[in-house]
Amino acid sequence: MAEFKIGNRLIGDGHPPVVIVEIGINHEGSLDTAIEMVDAAIDMGAEIIKHQTHIVEDEMSDEAKTVIPGNADVSIYEIMERCALSKEDERSLMNYVHQRGAIFISTPFSRAAVDRLVEFDIPAFKVGSGECNNYPLIKYIAKFRKPVIISTGMNSIESIKPSVEILRNEQIPYALMHCTNVYPTPPELVRLGAVPQLKEAFPDAVIGLSDHTTSNYPCLGSVALGASLLERHFTDRMDRSGPDIICSMDPIALRELIEGSNIIFAARGGEKGPVEAETPTIAFAFASVVAIRDIAPGQKLTEENIWVKRPGGGDFTALDYELLLGMAAATNIRRGFQLKKIDVKSG
Repeated sequence: MAEFKIGNRLIGDGHPPVVIVEIGINHEGSLDTAIEMVDAAIDMGAEIIKHQTHIVEDEMSDEAKTVIPGNADVSIYEIMERCALSKEDERSLMNYVHQRGAIFISTPFSRAAVDRLVEFDIPAFKVGSGECNNYPLIKYIAKFRKPVIISTGMNSIESIKPSVEILRNEQIPYALMHCTNVYPTPPELVRLGAVPQLKEAFPDAVIGLSDHTTSNYPCLGSVALGASLLERHFTDRMDRSGPDIICSMDPIALRELIEGSNIIFAARGGEKGPVEAETPTIAFAFASVVAIRDIAPGQKLTEENIWVKRPGGGDFTALDYELLLGMAAATNIRRGFQLKKIDVKSG
């Protein structure tokens, strides 16, 4: 089974799923707001807080000043310039997350961002969907030999493979997150079938879902299909104006996602068959063959004088009923009681 550690948290097929709380740039460049979001998330049980590290001049060309995302009315350059935390503020945010006992990771969008996070000594890198096929950046990240989580939105199995090979060649543990980069994502575009598809294509990968819908249902469904990592954007209040608020979860949704994913993890797997804990129920729920009329010695057993009734535990079960029909009684059998082996003539 695929597994690795982020900090002291084991992640993988055999471990309860972990929710990555993506505060991203919902703080809109305010350290105070980011800290309020961190507090709200950790108070609800968050283990991993994820940020986005934007050093805009190293991340984007001037053409980005004319590209307007589908969920905005200003350019992507303006959004990131407004929302990026300074190095000092981001370090303060990380230190605060650590003080609260949680794990801090971030997504670098440039080499300068990678260098900053290496200096911060973060325990793992998160790679966004837009960088999944940015093989030069993946190679640069791999140099630092930390676990890598890659979102795979907008990519195919074939375009994911080169990034995976880069990580495999460096023997770096990795996770792949299925993702749809529509904000918000309608349910019919989630395509949870990609979760087992990724696991089949990359059996050494920890698999997860990075979700942009407006509910927890897709994440919970992905756990049933084997997802070990869940990621959703987060805000402490849905009335904030951050760019990803519309597809973010609030504190109550976060708590419900953590609780629900653990329940589904506990429930998944196994195989069909009775379990030991069902033994007391089996004792009364299964049926035994019972006389429904008084039966005299030598009288034939028929549908008119025997039937199957609860509880179980008799000498003859429902499986024996048809075999008993036509056989003869060896003793007096009282109406309402289970048949015993001594009550029936053999042969």
